[in-house]
Amino acid sequence: MDILVNIVLPLSLAVIMLSLGIGLTPADFRRVAERGWVFTIGALCQLLLIPIVAYIVILAFGLTGAIAAGVMLLAFCPGGVTSNVVSRLAQGDVALSVSLTALISLLSIITVPLFVGWSVAHFMGADAPEFSVLSLALAMFLITALPVAIGMVIRHFAPQFAIRVEPKLVVLASVLFVLIVLAAIASNWDLFVANFASLGPALAVLNIVTMLAGLFIGAGFGLTWAEQKTISIEVGIQNGTLGITLAPLIAGVAGGIPTIGLPSAVYGAIMYLTAIPFVLWLRSRKHAS
Repeated sequence: MDILVNIVLPLSLAVIMLSLGIGLTPADFRRVAERGWVFTIGALCQLLLIPIVAYIVILAFGLTGAIAAGVMLLAFCPGGVTSNVVSRLAQGDVALSVSLTALISLLSIITVPLFVGWSVAHFMGADAPEFSVLSLALAMFLITALPVAIGMVIRHFAPQFAIRVEPKLVVLASVLFVLIVLAAIASNWDLFVANFASLGPALAVLNIVTMLAGLFIGAGFGLTWAEQKTISIEVGIQNGTLGITLAPLIAGVAGGIPTIGLPSAVYGAIMYLTAIPFVLWLRSRKHAS
């Protein structure tokens, strides 16, 4: 289990982020500048709306302690490669999805350590583990921003190779995501069984409410149907792998996935049960009415 926590988890997340970076070009970031208003709506929804909804869900379902802090950790994590794949399946604006994921992932190096520090102290009180916000930010840089940057360098200097390898990396990233979720649940099986009755519905509500909220907010600001779908998915789908990977760093453990990482693991399973029907519904509608 030590190998899983200290080596396999960080390397798996790095591969997942590399798969994101290798699909990025400077044009993706120029597109953000050209469509700044749309990007701003998506970014604010991810940075503010999700944590607010998560906090309300925690109160509504009576979650406490490390479980509650873990739900907030999940809410602070940006959308991962999964959101890009789901946006493609939903026939959304994939370029917008990738740009949002990349830039929010980079910004999360600052936001996640700061917000997690607050949520751990708020929900765990005297039981809150001591961790360095600076060390957590450095770890996030090494396992998220750096692989994205390496992927972009590969795409720039070896574009044909990047184009060939990108689909394989996306598949590998998806497989690694599933394995990470299963490993995290298995290592906390008793805790998972004990909390699933309350945690499962809470995370399902979080996923559904944020997806619908993103859709309605996009419609309210007059975005195109493709942009509305993308904002909805980017807001509704979180990078559970990042939450699972950061949990041991926050809790300061090396012998397994701590309790604070359990919500991210459960969410990884719940997300597919709620997101797949939602995507099928989005695909059934050719445009917003």
